[in-house]
Amino acid sequence: MKEYEQLLAFYEAIADTTQIGAYHICLYITLVRLRSRNDWQNPISIYRTMVMQDARMGRKTFNKCMRDLIELGYLKYEPSNNPATGSKVYFNKL
Repeated sequence: MKEYEQLLAFYEAIADTTQIGAYHICLYITLVRLRSRNDWQNPISIYRTMVMQDARMGRKTFNKCMRDLIELGYLKYEPSNNPATGSKVYFNKL
């Protein structure tokens, strides 16, 4: 149920913006799914290549969508150079 509530809040938040497209939504859904699998922790640890594969997008699209979601205040992202820990994604309150 939390997954549904998180996605509903996101859809309501983006209703009046033209800056969010299908790839942004796909990336956000993928991240919410990962958060759900991690007992709703905030932040979650992600591996970019796995997220790109799950969201069906390439590196350029991932980077652009992630940057847009950060600039619009939906997420905070801390990339990691350590493959053992992965990058951190924080979900901002919607």
